[in-house]
Amino acid sequence: MIFRKKCLLRCVRLSRLCGLPLKSTVAAALLLCGAAVQAQTTQITRPIRLIVPYVPGGLTDTLSRIVAPYIAEEFGQQVVIDNRGGGNSTIGTNLMARATPDGHTIGMIDAAFLINPSLLSKVPYETPKEFTPIGLIAIAPLVLVVHPGVPAKSVKELVALAKTQPGKLVYGSAGNGSAVHLAGEQLRSAAAINILHVPYKGTGQAMSDIIGGQLNMMFMVQGTARPHVAGGRLRAMAHTAKKRSRAMPEVVTFTEAGFPAVEAATINGLIGPAGLPKDFVQRVNTVVARAMNTREQQDKLLDFGADVTTNTPEQFSEWIRAEMGKWVKAVKDSGAKVDNN
Repeated sequence: MIFRKKCLLRCVRLSRLCGLPLKSTVAAALLLCGAAVQAQTTQITRPIRLIVPYVPGGLTDTLSRIVAPYIAEEFGQQVVIDNRGGGNSTIGTNLMARATPDGHTIGMIDAAFLINPSLLSKVPYETPKEFTPIGLIAIAPLVLVVHPGVPAKSVKELVALAKTQPGKLVYGSAGNGSAVHLAGEQLRSAAAINILHVPYKGTGQAMSDIIGGQLNMMFMVQGTARPHVAGGRLRAMAHTAKKRSRAMPEVVTFTEAGFPAVEAATINGLIGPAGLPKDFVQRVNTVVARAMNTREQQDKLLDFGADVTTNTPEQFSEWIRAEMGKWVKAVKDSGAKVDNN
């Protein structure tokens, strides 16, 4: 605004000095001022830190390493991956919230970002108030699998079996309040069945137990499930996407199976601290969306059972609020609560 006023004052002086019409001089000056203002973009003068709130490995970390080179090329600065695991992702996410909003620190989030405010007894930041949404990148639907010994070939048969054996069917998860746990709770609520939840500390042991038959069923990402389904060690029932997935096109959706309320999925997106410059946010959003919507990257994510799903910063902001509301209900229905004091 100050810069614009200075332009107008100078054009008045120029009009008087040269005897030019004031109206024409002002119009020309405003165009020049506008161009100058547009040229004032956020300057990135050192490496950009991309915080991943998990230890190396897994889809969140992998996606960060996929998008980093594109962001680096856009700004001419190295992008450094900073893995900060712990606290159900809150440690790394809190670092994002406390960073200076100058474009030198951004972060990758997953479904825990949306679930934690409802699940944890204490979160060290206010979601989404203390963050700037940059853009959604991918959604990975979950697939319900059962051990081959379970005498059910469809979701309808599985629900019928659960109703004849209340409390007998056991499903595992990567932990209380995880997306895979809440997917099970959505099924329990939608089908009005009594199934037993067993939480694990991560997916490794849970995977071993369902293959070994200690668990009857489990939700997992398609990239993890696919080789075991192909090998006959597990049987796929349905997945949580709204339409058939490219990763497992032969598997029906829960909507097709008659339970559209079962929709829990893992997600990944980019955020930064509140107050990030709009021009910086738009540049990151544009370059990442352009890169991820290529066939090469779509096929790469397919190996993880994820679908490239991009949107604008404004759409991502609205989407975050809507998803948080959905998870509030899912967590409440599950009764899950984690004390992280």
